[in-house]
Amino acid sequence: MNAVLDFLQLHIEMVYIVILSIFLGIEVISRVPAVLHTPLMSGANAIHGVVIIGAIIVMGKAESDNYIALVLGFLAVILGTLNVVGGFVVTDRMLEMFSKKKK
Repeated sequence: MNAVLDFLQLHIEMVYIVILSIFLGIEVISRVPAVLHTPLMSGANAIHGVVIIGAIIVMGKAESDNYIALVLGFLAVILGTLNVVGGFVVTDRMLEMFSKKKK
C-alpha cells in the first residue's frame, strides 16, 4: 500500500492529467451524435496503438524491481491491444454494411 501511495505522490501531475483526460473524453463522446459515434469510436480505437507503444516504452524504461510500472504497462498493452482489435472488428462490420450483397 505504501508503494502505491509513494507512486501517487511522486507522479501526482500525471494523475491529474489522467483524471482531466477522462473528463474531457466523457464530454467529447457525450456530444457526438449517435450516427457518428460508431465510425469515430472505431477510428479512435484503431489509433489506440499509441497507447501500446507508450506502454512498451514505459515497461522498457522501468527498473526491474518497479512492479507497479511493470504491471501497469502490461495492463496497458493488453487493454490497448484489445481496443485496437475491437476497433478493426467494428470498422470491418461497418464496411460490410456498405458493400453490395451478392445475388
